[in-house]
Amino acid sequence: MLLAVDIGNTSTKLGVFDGEELRATWHMATGIHRMADEYAALLLNLLHHHGLGASDVKEVAMCSVVPPLISTFEELCERYFHISPLVVGAGVKTGVRILMDNPREVGADRIVNAAAAHHLYGGPVIIVDLGTATTFDTVSREGNYLGGAIAPGLVTGAEALFTRAAMLPRVELVRPRSAIGRNTIAAMQSGIVFGYGGLIEGVVTHIQQELGGGARVVATGGYAELMAKETPVIDVVNPDLTLIGLRLIYLMNKT
Repeated sequence: MLLAVDIGNTSTKLGVFDGEELRATWHMATGIHRMADEYAALLLNLLHHHGLGASDVKEVAMCSVVPPLISTFEELCERYFHISPLVVGAGVKTGVRILMDNPREVGADRIVNAAAAHHLYGGPVIIVDLGTATTFDTVSREGNYLGGAIAPGLVTGAEALFTRAAMLPRVELVRPRSAIGRNTIAAMQSGIVFGYGGLIEGVVTHIQQELGGGARVVATGGYAELMAKETPVIDVVNPDLTLIGLRLIYLMNKT
């Protein structure tokens, strides 16, 4: 079985593939000071809950936007699975040609998403990843990564209000009953949820215009399901896009 690991700024998503089947997925909070043994304890317990053990994991592919945790997970894999993981980065075949001014600036997770989206949906395709940041990635018909846009994520925006405005509380990110909030919490939920719906529509519209239209829009990330209900520009929701991309890239590099 292949273990796929997507290490994000806020959360880490893991999945186990049995061939093409994604057998199980899990989320855990990303902690930069957590040791390899601590992550291993969590992961082994999750595997056990699904009737799996360390010996069932034969291959590991991972990507990370938190550089210090790469070595932590490499240590985990070598100590508990006796495997050197494939880490998506320089020198790894992805099937994606990066047409950025500086290709090294592009996060590994964005390239993994691009590879998965083009494989699953063809091109041109726009990937909207709703995580700590809201990112828009554009892939051409030929599978080239053209670039994109980056905006603060929903949680980042909500936390900014909470931490910078003394009278505003921390709120749950759910759809409000109406755009006109009758109390502070409802007003904040309206501004964040409906506001980000407008942000997504605006950025996607501009990208579509530059592409000449016709690009499919795929949403992924923790708030993809929520935001897909608030804007008609999202065509597909695939919460497992990055994990699928990690499997595809692993197969490309398997010798």
